[in-house]
Amino acid sequence: MSFEEVIAQPQKYVGFDTITTQIENRLLKRGFQFNVMCVGKSGLGKSTLVNTLFSSSLTKSNGRHSAAEPIEKTTEIKVSSHVLMENNVRLNINVIDTPGFGDQINNEKCWEPLVKYIKEQHSQYLRKELTAQRERFIVDSRVHCILYFLSPHVKELGELDIICLKKLSEIANVVPIIAKSDSLTLDERNELKKNYQNSFLKHNFNIYPYDNEDLYDDERQLNEDIKSLIPFAVVGSEKEIVINGEAVRGRKTRWGAINVEDVSQCEFVFLRDFLTRTHLQDLIETTSLIHYESFRSKQLIALKENASNPNRSSNAVPSSGNGAPSTLPEKSQSNGAIHSKA
Repeated sequence: MSFEEVIAQPQKYVGFDTITTQIENRLLKRGFQFNVMCVGKSGLGKSTLVNTLFSSSLTKSNGRHSAAEPIEKTTEIKVSSHVLMENNVRLNINVIDTPGFGDQINNEKCWEPLVKYIKEQHSQYLRKELTAQRERFIVDSRVHCILYFLSPHVKELGELDIICLKKLSEIANVVPIIAKSDSLTLDERNELKKNYQNSFLKHNFNIYPYDNEDLYDDERQLNEDIKSLIPFAVVGSEKEIVINGEAVRGRKTRWGAINVEDVSQCEFVFLRDFLTRTHLQDLIETTSLIHYESFRSKQLIALKENASNPNRSSNAVPSSGNGAPSTLPEKSQSNGAIHSKA
């Protein structure tokens, strides 16, 4: 039996066009959850950039403040939670920092704690979905965005960056950025950006935003414009300085001053608008509909295979990749610091 869609106009006003307002009011009451992970070597200004992006003091530097301090022995996961309010919109934000990443002489497998953490959050969410009496609104600790900080002092991707970008882009939305780009001239910045873009294509990284047949033409064009900017060349600053009589966020140096919101000097504004004003909801939805759904289907297929095989443990779940748990763990440590051995 087939049905033909017929669109009709009511003869009188009915009122169902207010459903968007009803949905908005319900969402405003509940608020929105956004979880962002910052990945990069110490000294690239991860904490400063996040604080600049959200114009708030969300996280403090977990790196070394002097050369005499000992470096982290392994990559660690540290989570800080905050609530931001803007025009009656509440944003619950988790900033996931990764001190110790890439700081060792031998950085083999330093990405494993990151992959493990991301998959643990998927596993925790799946377990809550499968409970008989599940929560009305499941707390979402899944990683919605990974800001991957690239060094401005190299000419191309290093081996660590190649492996880590490959691993992370398979399971989460990765947005690469060139940190502290004010250390480069405009010509140097453009050349480095082009080298990074060529490397992304060469290694076939699945960098966010993704192509989607459901996009409108203007959305598709916006994504193409964004892809041409990635990796964003950014500068962060938590201090206000005065330039031409106007207070702006920026930095003063011996050779001048830089306004982080001046698009002729850096691409911070493009990154901020991308993350918050145009793609915030898409980052959340993409995490759920693509990355989590892929994890979920693999886990449920594995559970079904275990159930049909009497020779295997009924609660065992095969590893779905490097760093994935071998079972659906009973507890998750997403609300506090997690110390993972690389």
